[in-house]
Amino acid sequence: MTRSIGWFVLALAVAAAPPAFAQDTGTGPGTVEVTIIPGGGTFFMSKDSNPSAPSFGNYTLGGTVGYNINRYFGVEGEVGGTLGIAQDLRIGGLTGNLKTPDMLNYSGNVVVSVPASRSVVPYVTGGIGGLTLFSRQALGIDSNATFLTSNVGAGVKWYAPNGRWGLRGDYRFEAVASKDDAPDFFGRDTRYGHRVYGGVVINAVR
Repeated sequence: MTRSIGWFVLALAVAAAPPAFAQDTGTGPGTVEVTIIPGGGTFFMSKDSNPSAPSFGNYTLGGTVGYNINRYFGVEGEVGGTLGIAQDLRIGGLTGNLKTPDMLNYSGNVVVSVPASRSVVPYVTGGIGGLTLFSRQALGIDSNATFLTSNVGAGVKWYAPNGRWGLRGDYRFEAVASKDDAPDFFGRDTRYGHRVYGGVVINAVR
């Protein structure tokens, strides 16, 4: 009886082995990846030299398309919107509850991956791009303004066993270049900010 049970367990293990192996080989990044960003936050620090340029935060969403040259190097294009939200803003020594301006952020980045396993892939990234600040007259922003930006950061991706999708967490430190005709709210000096987001990764091409 014991021997029969042993043969049954062995046969069951052999039968289950091929699907498990197939799933393992499918895990990991694809050649072309799309990341959908449903939520995150962008936070700009105040400028001590300009009391009219306060710290503030916006809700962030967007998406990316990446091409993995190999398992270590890739390039990625990103477009994201930051939606203004009502918050306490300290402007010129006074504090008021006002809605921050909407913004559009777009960049091209280089991604260097450090695979920990087939399913977990930490990475570092950096690139350059632009930021469009949309008008909001309540803050003295009478027209749209565009700035040059740079970013550097890191994150981690996790891939499901079927290799079709995954999850991603990302952090960026952003620098927005100074501009002589920038609105006072954003300031005419270089501004620095932090951005974090969570996203869903889809392997479009494996």
